[in-house]
Amino acid sequence: MSFRISVSGMNAASQDLNITSHNIANVNTTGFKQSRAEFGDLFAVSAYGLSNVATGAGVRMQAVAQQFGQGNIDFTGRALDMAISGQGFFTLSSNGATVYSRAGNFGADREGYVVNPSGHRLQVFQPNAAGGFDTGRMGDLQLPTGDAPPAATGNVTVETNLPAAATAPTVTPFDPLDPNSYNHTTAVTVYDSLGAAHSQSLYFVKTANPNEWQVHTLVDGNAVGGPQTLQYSDTGALTSPSPGQISLPAYATTNGSAPLNLVLDLGRSTQYGDKFSVLGLTQDGHTTGRLTGVETSPEGVVSARYTNGVVQPLGQVAMTNFVNPQGLQSLGDNVWAETYNSGEPRRGQASTADFGMVQGGGLEASNVDLTEQLVNMITAQRNFQANAQMIQTQDQITQTVINIR
Repeated sequence: MSFRISVSGMNAASQDLNITSHNIANVNTTGFKQSRAEFGDLFAVSAYGLSNVATGAGVRMQAVAQQFGQGNIDFTGRALDMAISGQGFFTLSSNGATVYSRAGNFGADREGYVVNPSGHRLQVFQPNAAGGFDTGRMGDLQLPTGDAPPAATGNVTVETNLPAAATAPTVTPFDPLDPNSYNHTTAVTVYDSLGAAHSQSLYFVKTANPNEWQVHTLVDGNAVGGPQTLQYSDTGALTSPSPGQISLPAYATTNGSAPLNLVLDLGRSTQYGDKFSVLGLTQDGHTTGRLTGVETSPEGVVSARYTNGVVQPLGQVAMTNFVNPQGLQSLGDNVWAETYNSGEPRRGQASTADFGMVQGGGLEASNVDLTEQLVNMITAQRNFQANAQMIQTQDQITQTVINIR
């Protein structure tokens, strides 16, 4: 009996060494989670229960429990590297089957899909028309391969201050080629539906009436509509037109694009002091853009950035968590599958509830403590030696009994 007890102890120590070896071998594996051997003692139980004088029958392996503690985050600077700081797993698609991982060393395949080294595709919540993300609709994250389409300018916001002490020009009528026929001018680049750039110039002319100005709009040197009248109060605020928006007539381009339909927003313009200043001059159009990079926010939103300044959200990383992560089944290659013991998967967005945030440009390192594993190795080795010594001792006792004359 004692031989079997010692053999079970040697087997347990050997299994403990195997687990320790596996942990040490993966000390540099991205997103690896160390395992721990859990043992239980054995007792022979009769039909009437456990005897009061039972000495036990050895030890057996009960479970190999994975430890999902946080690993250190190493920043790599690679756009598609991601690390989870906190709880949760990346959701991946493996030929239609859903698997989970903490390793965020992603790349792109030849079709532009974001995949891990095993080819599993990263799952994201798809963007919706409202500018958010549909958490009930997951799909593969795919990087764009073409240019960002242009957008025609619709609104031009002018935030300027006109000098209150200005006087009417000495030369009339207004002539954009004669600086004596206007007081001040500024310009902004606008874009048509084909992404072609056009120069929009604004000329401000003080009238003879108190606190009254006229603004002339030219696109590519051509007048767009007649002069628009601006009326300010005695405190310098714009009173007419209210709320400061002027719809200009359509301007037909010569390159085949749709006509420009511009709206001037002068609601923030003022008439203060004695100096002309342009505090802001913006428009909402843009030309064609080329992809320059991909970035990931702490909320897991993956966006493509283009040369025209456009940032296009591609999706939000779909996070998954479980009531009992230790119940997950390890499939190798740093991925796990759900089981009955793990509980149902719970989907969510990063940085919400019990889901951690996503660190773009970083990787979670293995959570293996090498020093601790070396100590475990020595302990398991001593346990093995002690059980082997017990077998040797039992052998000596048996030999002594055999040799009794």
